[in-house]
Amino acid sequence: MWLFCQAPQTIQQFLFPLRTRHHPSRLHSHTRHQTSVTLPPSTTNTNHLIQTLCQKGLVKQAIQALTQEPNPTQRTYELLILSCAIANSLHDAITIHRRLVEDGFDQDPFLATKLINTYSELGSMEHARQVFDEIPNRTIYVWNAFFQALTLAGHGINVFDLLCSMSTDGIKPDRFTYTYVLKACVASDTSVSLLPYGKEIHAHILRHGFETNVHVTTTLVDMYARFGCVSQASQVFNEIPSKNVVSWSAMIACYAKNGRPLDALKLFNEMMLEVHDSTPNSVTMVSVLQACAALGALEQGKLLHAYILRKRLDSVLPVIASLIAMYTRCGDLEMGKRVFDQMVRRDVVSWNAMISGYGMHGFGEKAIEVYNEMLRNKIDPSPITFVSVLGACSHAGLVEDGKRLFESIRKPIIEHYACMVDLLGRANRLEEAAKIIQEMRSEPGPKVWGSLLGSCRIHGNIELAERASKRLFELEPTNAGNYVLLAEIYAELGLWDEVQRVKKLLQSRGLEKKSGCSWIEVKRKVYSFFSVDEFNPHVEQLHAFLLKLSMEMKEKGYKPKTKVVLYDVEEEEKERILLGHSEKLAVAFGLINSCRGETIRITKNLRLCEDCHSVTKFVSKFANREILVRDVNRIHHFKDGVCSCGDYW
Repeated sequence: MWLFCQAPQTIQQFLFPLRTRHHPSRLHSHTRHQTSVTLPPSTTNTNHLIQTLCQKGLVKQAIQALTQEPNPTQRTYELLILSCAIANSLHDAITIHRRLVEDGFDQDPFLATKLINTYSELGSMEHARQVFDEIPNRTIYVWNAFFQALTLAGHGINVFDLLCSMSTDGIKPDRFTYTYVLKACVASDTSVSLLPYGKEIHAHILRHGFETNVHVTTTLVDMYARFGCVSQASQVFNEIPSKNVVSWSAMIACYAKNGRPLDALKLFNEMMLEVHDSTPNSVTMVSVLQACAALGALEQGKLLHAYILRKRLDSVLPVIASLIAMYTRCGDLEMGKRVFDQMVRRDVVSWNAMISGYGMHGFGEKAIEVYNEMLRNKIDPSPITFVSVLGACSHAGLVEDGKRLFESIRKPIIEHYACMVDLLGRANRLEEAAKIIQEMRSEPGPKVWGSLLGSCRIHGNIELAERASKRLFELEPTNAGNYVLLAEIYAELGLWDEVQRVKKLLQSRGLEKKSGCSWIEVKRKVYSFFSVDEFNPHVEQLHAFLLKLSMEMKEKGYKPKTKVVLYDVEEEEKERILLGHSEKLAVAFGLINSCRGETIRITKNLRLCEDCHSVTKFVSKFANREILVRDVNRIHHFKDGVCSCGDYW
């Protein structure tokens, strides 16, 4: 960001310290077409030759021909500039820019716009800034080009100061200005949230009557979505008078990426009923598939797969990667592998989806095998690739494999350290996990400390748990989950005074424990159940069913694991509380409403508790049902009283 703080160096000084000639007579306005001038036949032919070479992608030859042309036209320079972007050649762009300045075109706003765009694409904001600074008669197009360049470079914070300067210059913003400025709010490399700026721009949009422009409002929806402001995004979306497929897609993505997948599916169904002049595109399908994956809605996902094939979207890589993720996250690993195998070409995202799928199902060795196959296919792993493989090692307890993989990462990021802490912690090698944190060169951050605290919860290590939670309370004072994890560790060891202390700390900060929620799909309809949900019409029936089931299981050896209850009450009351857990309600609903022999698929928003894990194993055996439960960690496949995780999760 230093380049925006320095005094601007003139473009002539920067590029042409020895330049001696300048042609003010060749200054042009912001129109592509020049004033009609009769040029000698040789000049016309040379300009045509240069333009032809540019259109064929022969930028070097075009530059050589430029040396033979004394009077290049605006169109010639435009094609030369665009050719540099296509050829990805900053050196050629500077060469053309040098000649452009010598010929007096450096004051042409139209060419300035093209130069800014090209320098932006080539990653040279210094040159883009100097072009902008040297244009005295900046048109709205020049301003917009520079706003876009700043946004793409991650310098969103600088856009707002310039917006004020533009207003001072008497230039009124258009719809492109607002879209670039709104995108700048979420494309800044600053650690300070630019949401207040976004809200200010929203007010500006309302004052200047752009709230009916679908392009502006769609970008506004996306801006609020990226900051997690779902209600504001929904309000803007609902007020769009004429929605198009892009605006629908933006709102669906907002729900899908902010923990409201059920709303995403509902909105998609509404879109299919209301939109007649356009159909869902690949962006829409990615978001809806993500929503299906989040809910475990396999049947609806299959319908989407059929739609994708019918609309020939199966060649779009992000769609297929999302399809693989949907199948694997919904528990159908075989179908996910089939989609993967049928791909003609694969990118790193597709490989990551398959690796993650195997890891989630507990097949760590298979995940490593796919990773090695990816390397043999000369696909460079991304940071997410390593997260996926390390996660697979963690779920399968492959500590040594994970350690070797971690050592092979040239520049590990925070997420990789968090994976290693999780891997070692789950294996009860907590001291090694703590040592990794201690040896980190940068601040571990909440992800790393959170992994350590989660491992302490599994193994009941109070000393390390208190150390981790102390840092987490400082780093994430409003994350209720950290307080709950610490309280669970105290409760399991019967330290009720400490449990009360943590609860009071939670209450004093105005925080609440996140309610458990589980989803189940029955006959292509998704039902949700909450641990505390008195208004659900099925609750009484399900509680009665679970009470009877619990009594039968006790006769067969089931013992409720009441240690997970965070209340110091009688055992009978603890058992009653356990029966109200959302995943048990979902299992009961599945048993009542599905056909005999049909697999029950459930998704939960929290980690599966030990008692629900034990109950589901009993149910799978005595009801002779396969039950798949996906929690935040992995997929549990229950069959004949055994879980695929081997009680390691």
